[in-house]
Amino acid sequence: MDVIGNSASEAGLFARPLFQDAKARALSRVGVLDIGSNSVRLVVFDGAARSPAYFYNEKVMCGLGAGMAETGKLNPEGKARALSAMHRFARLAEGMGIAPLTAVATAAMRDAIDGPAFREEVEKATGLKIWVIDGEEEARLSAQGVLLGWPGSYGLVCDIGGSSMELAEIHDGEVGRRVSSPLGPLKFKDMEGGKKAREKHIKQVMKDLADHMGAQRDRLFLVGGSWRAIARIDMHRRNYPLHVLHEYRMDAESVAETIGYIEGADLDKLRGECGISSSRMALVPYAAEVLSRLVSTFEPKDIAISSYGIREGLLYEQMPQDLRKRDPLIEASYFAENKDARMPGFGRRLFDFVRPLFPQADTTLLRLAKAACLMHDVSWRAHPDYRAEVCFDNATRANLGGLKHWERVFLGLALLHRYKNKREGTRFEDLYALLDDEWLQKAEILGKALRFGAMLWMSEDGDSGADLEWSREDKVLTLKLVESASALYGEVAESRFKSLANSLGASDYKVEIT
Repeated sequence: MDVIGNSASEAGLFARPLFQDAKARALSRVGVLDIGSNSVRLVVFDGAARSPAYFYNEKVMCGLGAGMAETGKLNPEGKARALSAMHRFARLAEGMGIAPLTAVATAAMRDAIDGPAFREEVEKATGLKIWVIDGEEEARLSAQGVLLGWPGSYGLVCDIGGSSMELAEIHDGEVGRRVSSPLGPLKFKDMEGGKKAREKHIKQVMKDLADHMGAQRDRLFLVGGSWRAIARIDMHRRNYPLHVLHEYRMDAESVAETIGYIEGADLDKLRGECGISSSRMALVPYAAEVLSRLVSTFEPKDIAISSYGIREGLLYEQMPQDLRKRDPLIEASYFAENKDARMPGFGRRLFDFVRPLFPQADTTLLRLAKAACLMHDVSWRAHPDYRAEVCFDNATRANLGGLKHWERVFLGLALLHRYKNKREGTRFEDLYALLDDEWLQKAEILGKALRFGAMLWMSEDGDSGADLEWSREDKVLTLKLVESASALYGEVAESRFKSLANSLGASDYKVEIT
């Protein structure tokens, strides 16, 4: 079979360049078709180039690799389902005006005896051009997908599919050593010898992987549907409040407890409680056995779930280097402001206005504050009674890269306070536990500063005419206004200024007209 290796990008995986202008924040809509051993998925990306949104996302569980360990061939029923799905996806792409799709096939199609014939059949029937990539290339692209969400990260990326499992190390924005293995859960379903045989096989393969990859003691990034299913079960077991899989964190102890929880559970009942498909749940026990050995072998310092993988890696592949270095959260926030805010560009001035309230802020707080300023007005079309909730939901659950879970809650809470003085009595109170008291207060201060600063709209030309000064020693908050801006300080503005002062613990607040 014609299998594409590490020079895949040079071979023309994309029919047209995606990033015509390295300075552009917007990404032209583009579709990626991922033909895996277990599923066939179409994803259409759109939005901010550095942090693309999912314009369309559809998956069909085909099971192309089911039974391959015994027959060496693609599953006949899986082939029929996959061909039907790809017919549909090709037509959808035409309807969206994004044809031709970038179609990539992985382990099942590259390993199967009848893989080349099926590829030819699909291409003839649908008009798609399918690129079959080797295991190391699959590992590299998955690792690049992780780098899309975590720029400059260090660690080990583990992507599990139906028929294979890939490892790749990342460091300082680069992909290092990588390797592919046959540890896909589809290969364990009918293995002779049962659990003891599986454990022996997994242990030996994992030892070989460790010999190849060397010591890996940084973060372990988990990519793939089976890992996400286990993480969802971990959330369920812990009663974790934020049901966002991307950036969800576990440790070795949590993984061990969840694997034990799975072993003792009624899988049908657990599947329903966690919202996992029956075909995915059937693979979870086998994937759990692999994960247990993976964690005990490499002993990572912590474990993070990545919703980004090979499809996102294909986008990262074409990004100019200066675009790769940008912050995905800030890029997405700029894009949202330009698309949805009433006064695009005001967020930058609002950031300058609120920054004196945080004189000793570290880069984490300043980054979150900047994102909040850029996004402070993007929900203005929502009904006034629900804007606070819409803002919180958007920040905590939207597709925003480069955000830890507690940072999502901080951003959501700051934006909630942009429209609402009090946070008590909302349906989000269980999420506040992800922040300590210090960060809860910072979110309130930032949000109330946004609420007040948003009232001081001035001409886009020249100085805003308004500045804040905060003396931490004297506990005095001062608003300085130019004469032409003094009329903006009305009764409602004064009330919001007082609320901001109270959140700071100010002993006094005053206005100076200059």
